[in-house]
Amino acid sequence: MIKIKNEKFQNENELEFAIFCIENIAEQLNVSAEKVYDALTQKSDILYSYIVPCYEVLHTQGKEYIVHDILDLMKERGVSV
Repeated sequence: MIKIKNEKFQNENELEFAIFCIENIAEQLNVSAEKVYDALTQKSDILYSYIVPCYEVLHTQGKEYIVHDILDLMKERGVSV
């Protein structure tokens, strides 16, 4: 079970979007959602420094764009799952 620090989200939509991102990245990489969550929070701060703050722009994009954008950022920052 993944525990997400709820105080970092402004509303339920941001939380749902974060879960959407985590699950779809996990599917793309064929790994567990827990490993992706750890990569986005423990190995980096991508979840709270990029995904949540950029929610308004990112959530208007398609799933493929969102997943590849975050994967590109992970690669750029040297974050592996």
